[in-house]
Amino acid sequence: MPLSERQLAAFADKHAVQIPYDTSPRHLAGPGDARHVTHGLAAAGWNAVSDPLSAEIILASPDLRHRLQFDPQSRTSAWWRLRAEPVGTEPGWYAEFGELVPAEVLAAFTDALTAPPPQQPGPWQQVTSAGWHHEPDGARSPDSMCHIELRPLSEFHDRSSWHIETREPGQGEFPGPRIWHAYLDEHTPAHLVSAFLTALTDRNPLQRGMFERTGHYSAVQEPSPLRPQQVVDAHVTRIKHLRAQARSARRQQTKPATIPARASTAQPAARR
Repeated sequence: MPLSERQLAAFADKHAVQIPYDTSPRHLAGPGDARHVTHGLAAAGWNAVSDPLSAEIILASPDLRHRLQFDPQSRTSAWWRLRAEPVGTEPGWYAEFGELVPAEVLAAFTDALTAPPPQQPGPWQQVTSAGWHHEPDGARSPDSMCHIELRPLSEFHDRSSWHIETREPGQGEFPGPRIWHAYLDEHTPAHLVSAFLTALTDRNPLQRGMFERTGHYSAVQEPSPLRPQQVVDAHVTRIKHLRAQARSARRQQTKPATIPARASTAQPAARR
């Protein structure tokens, strides 16, 4: 079913009464509203294929190649799972994200999935330009709580996979308890990885309502200059853009091929 005005109104009703607080850094901002992800995919033409009375949400892409599962009752640490089936010479891939991954960061990943792959710089350029520390095995946030790791090849994998973890401060060489994780397997398209890491390391704060859950008590929150309606308007504007983008893509797919004009070969009518 397409995203309805009633569903958008429910999002607006919640956020219109919340006093927004600028919350940073992003890796500690907390989960936010999952509808940043689900509304975006629905606007792009994805359909719900799960039981409407279940807490679990499963969305499938129009071509049925991609499937997103959101399970807030999961017994594992992965609440979000995204799978892509192999097509022709393109391999399948898998990505998962923990409960406290900010929805806006995950939405950058799913938005990039619904759009044509853009020309983007490599993910490390985005990370280091945001002030993260580049290390031999990856990068670390300025507060050292979030670590991005590109794990090397092994006898089981012919390409590197991405592992991102946010942890509480540890003691010496021992890391603290994990706050959230993300895993992008070795076949995850590069532009999706770049979109996720760019959104994660963006220095701009995310908006969270007063008393809304954050990822850690050390997250910094300040009253936002944005009014609640501006937060709602930004969401609606993004949804309209994704809808228009999806309509344009469908028109391109259904547009008949242009047949070049040929010189006329008609013969003059025979005289009687």
